[in-house]
Formats: sequence, C-alpha cells, structure tokens
Amino acid sequence: MSYHTLTAEEAAALIRHGENIGLSGFTAAGVPKAVTRALAAKAEAEHAAGRPFKINLFTGASTSASTDGALAKAHAIAHRTPYQSSADLRKTINSEDTQYYDQHLSHAAQNMRYGSIPKVRTAIIEAADITEDGEITLTTAGGNSPTYCKLAERIIIEWNSYHPKELKEMHDIYMPLDPPHRQPIPLLAPDHRIGGHTLRIDPAKVAGIVHTHEPDGIGAFKPGDPVTDKIGENVVSFLEGELEAGRLPASFLPIQSGVGNIANAVLAALGRSRTIPPFKMYTEVIQDSVISLMESGRCTMVGGCSLTVSDDMLRKIYANLDFFKTRVILRPQEVSNNPEIIRRLGLICINTAIEVDLFGQVNSTHFYGRQMMNGIGGSGDFARNGWLTIFTCPSIAKGGAISSIVPMASHHDHTEHDVDIVVTEQGVADLRGKCPRERAEELITRCAHPEYRRLLRDYVALTPGFHTPHCLAKAFEMHTKFLTTGDMRNADFSSGV
Repeated sequence: MSYHTLTAEEAAALIRHGENIGLSGFTAAGVPKAVTRALAAKAEAEHAAGRPFKINLFTGASTSASTDGALAKAHAIAHRTPYQSSADLRKTINSEDTQYYDQHLSHAAQNMRYGSIPKVRTAIIEAADITEDGEITLTTAGGNSPTYCKLAERIIIEWNSYHPKELKEMHDIYMPLDPPHRQPIPLLAPDHRIGGHTLRIDPAKVAGIVHTHEPDGIGAFKPGDPVTDKIGENVVSFLEGELEAGRLPASFLPIQSGVGNIANAVLAALGRSRTIPPFKMYTEVIQDSVISLMESGRCTMVGGCSLTVSDDMLRKIYANLDFFKTRVILRPQEVSNNPEIIRRLGLICINTAIEVDLFGQVNSTHFYGRQMMNGIGGSGDFARNGWLTIFTCPSIAKGGAISSIVPMASHHDHTEHDVDIVVTEQGVADLRGKCPRERAEELITRCAHPEYRRLLRDYVALTPGFHTPHCLAKAFEMHTKFLTTGDMRNADFSSGV
C-alpha cells in the first residue's frame, strides 16, 4: 500500500488533549523530532486560546530538546514515564506540573502489555526505511517501539533520511511473549542474534509519513577531570585485582556501563589496562568512548539499546558502516535490560550514584529525598542481576559542602543487598560478605572524603550494642544541615537516641 505524506503540523493536528503517545528511541537516539516540536507549538497555540492541551508521554528512556525539552517548555506533558534527563522537564516534574512515574526500564513495555499502565493510542516512530507491507527499519535505538506499535491504534512515521537504510543490519528485534506463554529468551552470548532486522507492523495502522533529514543532535561529553579519571583508575585497579585473585574468569566478563562522564572515564581506563583482556559489552547506552574502544580493538563487540553517540561520531560510524554493522547490535530495551539475560551472561555492571549510605544503600534519583533528578533508568535492572555490581560517585559535591557518603540515603533505589562495590576518587569499598558495621567502616575508610570521616564515625558511635548503627534521631542530620546552613559539615553527632 502507499502511505499518505503529512507535514509535522498535520501529524500533530491528529493528536488530541489527554492522548497517550508512545515514542521510539532511547535517550536522544532514534527519537522523533519534527512531530514533537509541532506538538509543542500546538500546545502553545491551544493554551493561548484558553484551551487545555496536554499529552501523556511514554518513551524508551530520556529523549531530546526536540521532545521532552520542547513539550515541557510548552507545559504539554501531563504524565511521563519511564525516564527523563531534561532540565526543563525536571522543573515541571518537581513543580507538580507533570506527574512522573519512575520505573525500571526493562519493565515499561511489559507493564503496558500487562495493563498496569495505560496503553498508547498513537505511536510516533522514527524510521530509516519502511516498506509497503509494513517493515520498519528503526534508526539508532530499539527502545520500546515493538510494544508501542503493537498496542497503538495508529502509527505516525518520521522517515528520517539522514540515517542509512543499512542500519537494519545492526538491529535484532525480539519481543518476549507474555505469561503464561513466555519462554526463555534464547540469547546465550552478547553477540548472539535472536530476532529480526526490521519491526513488522500492520500497514493499515500508519496514519501518515512525515519526511525529515536531521541527526540526533547529540553533543560530545565533557572531557574527564582529575576526579572522574581517578574514579576510572580505581575501578580498573579493582577489576585487575579480581582477575589476579581468580574471582573473575581469565577471559573476563561482559561490561555494562551507565551513561555520563564517570562512565566514559571508566571505559577509557579499561582501554588503557594491560591486564584486562579485550572484552565484549552488553549494555543499554553505547557512547563515543565505546566506539573508540572498538576502533582500538579493546572492545570486540557491543550489544545495547541505543547508539547514543555525538553527531561527529555518528558520521564516522556511517562512513565505516561495514566495520560497525557486524560489531554493534541494537535491541529493544526489554531485551537489553532483561534480568534473565543479565544474570545468565554474568555482567560486570557499573553505574552512578548520587549518594551511598553507610549500610551500602544507593540513591541514584533524588536530591534530599524529595527532588527528582532523572530517574532510576536501567541501573536497577543491572544492579540486582549482575555478576558484580559497582556504583561510582565523587566523594563530595559543591566544593565539599555535600558528602556523597551519608549516614542514611535520603531516597533508596538500590538496597544494600544489591550493591557489591562502591568507588569514589578516594578508593574502593568492597561490601561483599560484610555486616553493617563492617560496611560502614569500609565506606568511611576507603570512599568518604577525609573531611567527613570523623563526622561519619561519630554517627556510627551513637548506637553501640545494635546490629545496625542506625540512629533514628540523627539519620538525616547531614541533609538537614545542608538545607538549613548550606554545609553538611555543620552536622552535630555529639548525642542521639
């Protein structure tokens, strides 16, 4: 069948106030751009006319300035899930203009199919190609596109000619069956393929095609600094020790790495190691640093959910597509983040914390327990199920006014039962096999900044004779002192209950 061509504005005009919208992509990679900008403009026009207009937005993960940014500025998002990283959207979430449901990324698609979150009415999918019988070649991400297209009543295609049709050879699209019919996911190694190259849809659902030609608009990450570089060196030094002690196989294990400057520093340090052999990656976000490791032969292949690389790096990949299309596999996120596969493959999982408490519990989402930063993302998928779970963070923030090692995390995303190793620029705390008081001393001695060690030991001393050194009256003393005085070092642990 032939598809109807639409402008972005005509596509946006199809969408009504209160509608549930599902987007392709994962991070800024593979996310629709033109229709979401037109939706933001429609919202502004409707609001100016005194009419309400908001949508409920379901994505793969975070998006881009053309989506979360533009729609948040237009006050056009009523509900949002499962993850975001937009400063503009963060403002509307924390002001309660947008209701945000933070959930594990591996759960989002199945929760919609199970009916525990509303299904989308319209899916907006960025494609590098579409055939007349409904075979879509996705662009730079797998995301939740298979589920959104399956459940949606209609599909709007952004056919982005910036991305080559040959991208189909990177994709491995597979959607698990739902209980009681679910079978084991037959992925036995990071480089195995279990699905198809294209996403098959009912062509009758296609409401129209919007033609575009633009990159994902991803800038390069900031270069490392002495703190992030030292964190990277500490992680790699620890892993080298694990290899030498025989606690890791001599052939090493696949790496999962979060996103950001610390993750890039860790990957760069892995690339420099002469002890760690060439390795594979099974992850969600594939960054510039991963591509550089592939070019040098240190990373032999990578499977993930998105090719979240800078526009300059993407041009390099497209210029050498024959090399990369055999070494990069893009999967839907309920496969890339699937607990069954993570545990089977034995991943080394490295993610970032906002703060870690003395018992080993990690807060990766909230400031002071109440202000949303981004969301849990996929860190929980990997932390609970990895062979080895590592969380990294600088020991201090805001010039030393904040300690990242605190008596009690102000919000719990990852419990002490899911955290093996904590790394700061100060050192490495190995929490495995240790009781609460041993974990506290390990974190204070090896990870806390020297300016906070005495203070943290004073907290532990408040509750002698108990299994867990937890003082209800003083657990958030450092947080409250920062909020009232601007400095956690003003905390007073001279007495407690």
